[in-house]
Amino acid sequence: MASAAQKRIKSISYAKYGYLFILPFFLVYGIFQLWPLIKTFILSFYGNGNKDLGIDIMTGQPRISDISNEDFVGLDNFKALLFGGKGEFDASTVQHEQFTQAFGNTILLWIGNFIPQIILSLSLAVWFTDAKLKIMGKGFFKVVMYMPNIITAASVSVLFLALCANKGPINQILEGIGLDTIRFVEGKNARPVVMFIQTWMWFGNTMIMLMSGIMGISPSLFEAADIDGASSMQTFWRVTLPLLSPIMVYTVVTSMIGGLQMFDIPFLFHDGAIENDYIKTVAVYILNKYNNPNGYQFGYAGAASVILFAFTAALGSITFIMNRDKDEVLKRKQRKMLIKQAKAKKSQFGGLGI
Repeated sequence: MASAAQKRIKSISYAKYGYLFILPFFLVYGIFQLWPLIKTFILSFYGNGNKDLGIDIMTGQPRISDISNEDFVGLDNFKALLFGGKGEFDASTVQHEQFTQAFGNTILLWIGNFIPQIILSLSLAVWFTDAKLKIMGKGFFKVVMYMPNIITAASVSVLFLALCANKGPINQILEGIGLDTIRFVEGKNARPVVMFIQTWMWFGNTMIMLMSGIMGISPSLFEAADIDGASSMQTFWRVTLPLLSPIMVYTVVTSMIGGLQMFDIPFLFHDGAIENDYIKTVAVYILNKYNNPNGYQFGYAGAASVILFAFTAALGSITFIMNRDKDEVLKRKQRKMLIKQAKAKKSQFGGLGI
């Protein structure tokens, strides 16, 4: 017979203590992430404070109408950003032009830094993990290439702003060798610089992730390919890349999320009080709606955030669908078909199996 003390010990449940340990995370997440996300969706259907009605043709000044942030406007904010208004000076047209330009800049800057980043990272990852190559100082190079990732984006932006200034070191070198100076910070010239900064900052992180994926592949597969006489390129295309697809999908999705939310460098990389329109991203557009001199335009900011969220989710879903295991999908369909046939066969005999 078990004693009373033993029965009491057996009846104690320690599950509640686990919930207590993880409770702080859910509290912080709910207050600082989940609720702001929900509030953003809500604000996207409401007004924009002192609403800008466009430009007065006679005076050239903005025309303002008092519309409270509490006024429900439905899908008007989405219509304004996606389709614009009826006239050139209509406020919806102005918002549409600003948003589409910012959205185009965001896509261009992301693609422009992701393509060279993934090519460079994948090449270095394959090079560093090749057992045939005896590279000296691998650890040193890995650390050096990863270091830009741990520097804050604001610091990197200030650094390159100083280097690329009109009278900065790069232009001084160009002038010293007899070449024309380049205004890197102004106009469209800033786009390649921002792309280069993003690539320089993140290729080390991407390289480390790809290296971890390659090192997770069984060495016996590379040995078998070597025995069969496969060249390095054949091994890469037939063995490494197909088995690296899960980590590649992760890299594409995380890079896409970070790239579409790009803010620090496009916001700070300018030499005046106004951001460069050619590198202004959707995140910068959203901030400008908050700092709008005509009043807080939370509706436009919320609608822009929701559109960006939907676009990111759509691209992520397409990426997963394109890279899913086709054989596994086919097997799943076959299992469902067999279960359906078994149920249909069972129903023919009154629900009794035979």
